[in-house]
Amino acid sequence: MRGKRETPSERAFAAKHCDNPRAIAKYLNDALSTGDPVITKAIGDMVRAQGVTRFSKKAGLRRDNLYRFNGESSPAFDRVIDVLQGLDMQLIVKPSAAWSSWA
Repeated sequence: MRGKRETPSERAFAAKHCDNPRAIAKYLNDALSTGDPVITKAIGDMVRAQGVTRFSKKAGLRRDNLYRFNGESSPAFDRVIDVLQGLDMQLIVKPSAAWSSWA
């Protein structure tokens, strides 16, 4: 089953910013901040904007694994890390705002 189709504005944004690391980071951080599994779709948006075949060659990953980043599948965490690295992104963990209320 395929994921929800991208709107023309989503495709335009992704295509415009797919080679800008700061824009990619902002796009992915915005998706992460929702707390929803929408992050896998956001990662997939960036992969598709770069071209799945081109990206798979650049990142050394199989194309069929990249199609799992559709917002409906749950790719393995190590695959998420591999794709983020292929996007020249790094995953950083920091305490949430809720943590400061404990201190």
